[in-house]
Amino acid sequence: MTTTIEDAFGARLMTDGGTGKAGGFLLNNELTDFSFAPSDAEGKPVANRVQAGKRPRSSMAPTLVFDKATGQLVMSGGSPGGALIIHYTAKTLYGVLHWGLLPQQAIDLPNFGSLGGPSLLEEKRFAPATVEALRARGAEVREMSMTSGLQAIARGQAHGTPVWLGGADPRREGVVMGD
Repeated sequence: MTTTIEDAFGARLMTDGGTGKAGGFLLNNELTDFSFAPSDAEGKPVANRVQAGKRPRSSMAPTLVFDKATGQLVMSGGSPGGALIIHYTAKTLYGVLHWGLLPQQAIDLPNFGSLGGPSLLEEKRFAPATVEALRARGAEVREMSMTSGLQAIARGQAHGTPVWLGGADPRREGVVMGD
């Protein structure tokens, strides 16, 4: 559900996992999720500095949802997208779990969010009246490209039979396939 290796082709190093066989996987370079400066302007250590035993700040949020009563998997979803990953994933979870949408319908909803600044709206996906209503209420609104790349599956019903229903974000690569 996530393709995070940070930069395209990650660290540009491939490993075979110690098997000695051809193939393998790319190593990530999540070090870019740490602060580039180990200390601030006053010389105090930055909390997100590179340091042994630490994990970088990251917005990766591949998500599994389980039924509390049965323990069965209900839904799985995730997305690439940097700092907006959590917004994209939450939108899809909310659409499926609270509004009863199919995974594809929830994924297709417009993206929106905020990173502690202006309200970010996916460009050309919100009615002009909505944008103007937000601005009239004093919101700073920035319309921008928000290519989420969400993928999700959810347990559903087809003609009374349990099935897995999938969704793939048309904003990026990915398709839904299966029986």
